[in-house]
Amino acid sequence: MSTSDLHYARITDIAGLMARRELSPVELTAHMLERISVLDSQLNSYQTVMAEQAMEAAAKAESEIVSGRYRGPLHGIPVAVKDLCFTRGVPTRGGLAVLRDFVPDYDATVVARLESAGAILLGKLNLTEGAMAGYHPDFKIPVNPWGSDLWPGASSSGSGVATAAGLCFAALGTDTGGSIRFPAMANGVVGLKPTYGRVSRHGVLDLGETLDHVGPLARGVEDAGLVLVAISGQDNADPTSLPAPLPDLSDIGAGVAGLRIAYDSEFASQGSDPELVASIEAALALLESLGAIVVNVKVPDEILGLGELWFLICTYEAHRAHASNYPSRREEYGGYFGDFLEIGAAVTDAQYHDAMAARRDFSERYEAVLATVDAMLCPAGGITMPVAADQYGGLETLAPLFGRIQMHFTIPDNFAGTPTLTLPCGRGKSGIPHAMQLVGKGLSEATLCRIGRAYEAATDWHQRRPALS
Repeated sequence: MSTSDLHYARITDIAGLMARRELSPVELTAHMLERISVLDSQLNSYQTVMAEQAMEAAAKAESEIVSGRYRGPLHGIPVAVKDLCFTRGVPTRGGLAVLRDFVPDYDATVVARLESAGAILLGKLNLTEGAMAGYHPDFKIPVNPWGSDLWPGASSSGSGVATAAGLCFAALGTDTGGSIRFPAMANGVVGLKPTYGRVSRHGVLDLGETLDHVGPLARGVEDAGLVLVAISGQDNADPTSLPAPLPDLSDIGAGVAGLRIAYDSEFASQGSDPELVASIEAALALLESLGAIVVNVKVPDEILGLGELWFLICTYEAHRAHASNYPSRREEYGGYFGDFLEIGAAVTDAQYHDAMAARRDFSERYEAVLATVDAMLCPAGGITMPVAADQYGGLETLAPLFGRIQMHFTIPDNFAGTPTLTLPCGRGKSGIPHAMQLVGKGLSEATLCRIGRAYEAATDWHQRRPALS
């Protein structure tokens, strides 16, 4: 494998080279840091590059592997994490000027688990302010590698950009209303939003504590699954984490014969670009040709009206999460997120409790549909679109964005806490990526990965790369 394309290799391929001692973690990490230094001034995906720490970790990994203490498929693999994840001794800003000087004295559980697996942390990735929609003027905005005029995918934008551009082999993102799925869609990579509680949120800055999920972005389904296994598991420091066995990927290559895949054609086309719908339905037909059983279903009618309910819940929870700094340091918040928190301050406890009751009612009926099948196929949100004119603006400036990203495809699984897998499934006439979303019942990530891997084996969309100079 030449160094000219090493940065785009799959983790599964790199892991084999590492295990056989045919590739040095030190050389690979140095290669990735050099690529970041050359390209990221254009892409702005990293908030903090941890070059010294990364090279120290690579030297340790190399010593362990050479001495026969190989830990597994992430050992020696350079990765990165969204700058919401605490890193001991390294700033964690969350896209917030109010946290510009915050340096945690411990690692988030997900960071500690990546380190335990032997992964090399290259750095912290840029994001929107507080993990909502707009950026703070003190921070750079990640640039979509498919085109500087294209939306980079909201909150976990740095994670999507770095993964697509070959600036890490996988990244961690978070998803409160679509922010693993949107950057996966926008940047043409794979995003795996796990079941709520599958992955600990301890040491990850909150946006909406009952909605937040932590999960991987990667350039292939199996790679995303490997990262998920490494970061999953119950954590006593997070009372919402689940006492569930780790995802079992042993059947990831078993194909889709006999698996039941649901599709609601009316729902999938609601507000969607016809080109995107055509790509998704072509993917469904391909899965059926591989032996899957297509099942026509009807999702709950009110799924299109969940946005206001989500907004009420998220603003309320975000305001509580920022109580130590807002409103006492209101002037340090940007236009959009400051407005967002101000709205949350006006939401009453009674309104929140009523909204949560409506959420539970919807989730029960939505999960009842998923319980009848192995997965459901639908869009992951809107197609990659031109970037907003002012991503530093307030609510009014960014309001058109919410009409285009089609959160009715993402909110249901934040409400229900159900897992989703987003992966490339085509290209528009202009060459921008198309993405599909596989949705499953709780703790069914392994099944979603099995379906996604079968689709990848029959197509090459996941192998397309942006042109970078």
